[in-house]
Amino acid sequence: MPRFDEIWELELRRREEAGRLRRLRAVERPAESRIREGGRLLVDFSSNDYLGLSRHPALAERAALFAGRWGTGSGASRLVTGNLEPLEALERKVARAKGAEAALVLASGWQANASVLAALLDPRTLPGEPLVFADELCHASMRQGCKTARARVLSYRHLDLDHLESLLRAHAAHAGPRFVLSETVFSMDGDRADVPGLIELADRYGAFLYLDDAHAVGVLGEDGYGLAGGEALRAGLVVGTFGKALGAFGAFVACSRRLRDFLVNRCSGIVYSTALPPPVIGAADAAWDLVPALDAERKRLHENARHLRARLSAAGVDVGRSSTQIVPAILGSDERAIRVATALREAGFLGLPIRPPTVPEGTSRIRLSASAHHQLAEIDRLVDALVAAL
Repeated sequence: MPRFDEIWELELRRREEAGRLRRLRAVERPAESRIREGGRLLVDFSSNDYLGLSRHPALAERAALFAGRWGTGSGASRLVTGNLEPLEALERKVARAKGAEAALVLASGWQANASVLAALLDPRTLPGEPLVFADELCHASMRQGCKTARARVLSYRHLDLDHLESLLRAHAAHAGPRFVLSETVFSMDGDRADVPGLIELADRYGAFLYLDDAHAVGVLGEDGYGLAGGEALRAGLVVGTFGKALGAFGAFVACSRRLRDFLVNRCSGIVYSTALPPPVIGAADAAWDLVPALDAERKRLHENARHLRARLSAAGVDVGRSSTQIVPAILGSDERAIRVATALREAGFLGLPIRPPTVPEGTSRIRLSASAHHQLAEIDRLVDALVAAL
């Protein structure tokens, strides 16, 4: 009988020696863009809570209201204990805002991508083996969905629609259905996909377009509801989350009514997963209602992000093609990223090092996230500390 803890320990030692050992940290979040860790109050430049909605009183009030009326748990999957009325109402709101026939709420963005793609790409329900064309930097959850379905995946160069078209053209005779996968805003680079270009290619080559809008929902697009909807939905579906700019938790799929019915029957994240609890539904519902009225907060967020990019670029720090609130300070080596993150913490800032396999080899970085609640002076001090550490 093997001593399994020794196996786990060996892998942990390997990761620690490579500078890639992950650890959980005990923290408190006393205010927007603030985090207390180890007794120290830090300015948080790592959170996806871009608008500070996780601290908004409207979310807390509606979460409490829903808890008082419907309880703190859903009991089982939606197919077992049924749909709560507020969950159906939230799905109607999402569908209307995204210009979709229907929407379906799931437990998390990772679960949505992994389980929805596994269902879509299941060869038992398709007229032939599927072929997937995925941006090489698509999120790990999307890759997991493809892996679960054992689908053949062809990666195209990041944001390179000419390369994507060459692959689609080369496989035009493929007998089975084709799927194109992309994020709208890429989570580690903060750059944007050409959504109209993706729609046009998917339409021209008869491919299904799968777009992850997670980091755009709340901060970009018409009324702040993201970069993908309407036309994109006629070519496929859009996934989004409530757990980033919306400050709550959960995810959604916006799609056709027929596809929603299919996912209710075939998506493991719906069939086998306990439904979101009422307080979480309440927070997501309140956030969704707030989004159109947050133009001032979005303007401040984008001004902060522009200032951060400009200051880093002027200091010679590589920020890639970032054009959003996500601004990577690309440093190259793991050791350099860890050293700079440590120096930032000593200076009073939380900016975590992101290393492979989350990002490609040789592109370790500090992934910085601007917030509507950051002050320009804080951004200046952060950049000064980062440059000093370099």
